[in-house]
Amino acid sequence: MRGVVRRRTDADLLDVSHELPRGDPLGAAFWLRFVLPEFPPAVHCAVVDPGVGTNRDAIAVRANGHVIVAPDNGLALPPARALVTDSKGSDSASPSPSAIDVYRIDGFDPASATFHGRDVFAPAAADIVEAIAQPGERDADHTAEPYETLEDLDWLTHVDDYVDLEIPDPTRHSEADSLAVDGEVLVVDDFGNAITNIPGSVVEDGDRDRIRVNDAVVPLVETFVDVDRGTTLATVGSHGYVECDVNDGDGAAAFGLSPGDVVRIREE
Repeated sequence: MRGVVRRRTDADLLDVSHELPRGDPLGAAFWLRFVLPEFPPAVHCAVVDPGVGTNRDAIAVRANGHVIVAPDNGLALPPARALVTDSKGSDSASPSPSAIDVYRIDGFDPASATFHGRDVFAPAAADIVEAIAQPGERDADHTAEPYETLEDLDWLTHVDDYVDLEIPDPTRHSEADSLAVDGEVLVVDDFGNAITNIPGSVVEDGDRDRIRVNDAVVPLVETFVDVDRGTTLATVGSHGYVECDVNDGDGAAAFGLSPGDVVRIREE
């Protein structure tokens, strides 16, 4: 893919990650919604594509000076919303529909049914970079935003019908004033931390030093070193969600959790 891009543009290339959850658009979207807002305006090529070779579309999503080139499986929409709201991942804001533009990518004939990253997404991303770098006649007076150039590319078609993804909301149960929330594991990171969809505000609302996670009662801490090595714990990560962890260990294994598993948090 890098070779394809280099043949078509001399733009700077930066590998953000090759470790997004494979075959898991929701898990990959979770990470991208926190990562991409840290970057200046750019064209991002994101390929997590379990539907490669099928009739799913390839799309380019324009959001707040950025373009995300990705398969039409919802992967691009959570990070696009984060880019528009400049919230580094929060889905609490509701950006105007006009703030995000989605285009279907046509005109790239894949040579393989299994490697559209090379055959479709990389060349499309490179050609968008080139189009932005060399705006057409419509922007001859240099008054239009650079990314408005996408309207001039005849292989991009603006669409309103596309696959969307949203990070699922947890369910809060009414149990008087006590804490009772059902969520799920979104991703497990390379350290074995099981990251849930339960906002940190849920557990930080009150003076708690321990909570029950499923059947385990664990300390609720700000940092790993607040407990001894090997101790299971719950904390709120840099992304703002509750994690089930172990200090210097594998939290997912200790709690018996995998992506998609239910996590119930209760007052202890």
